[in-house]
Amino acid sequence: MMNCEQVTRAAGDFLERKLKLRDRMAILLHIAMCPGCRVYVEQMRLTILGLRSLNRPLGAGPGVESLLDRYRDEIRRKDR
Repeated sequence: MMNCEQVTRAAGDFLERKLKLRDRMAILLHIAMCPGCRVYVEQMRLTILGLRSLNRPLGAGPGVESLLDRYRDEIRRKDR
């Protein structure tokens, strides 16, 4: 069974269905018994839904897209 730290680290992948069935089941089992993690996963789910509903970043003006592209490139480099 997963512990709270493991669940919080995997919550994003869980919500985006990027985990293997075994890991998804382990998270479901944990959040069935842990109210704190259940609330955390639900808050993350709502945050993701809210962010996906935005067409573009709030207050986005000229240059924001290039800044976001640079940020995304940096994240990709760190993931390698």
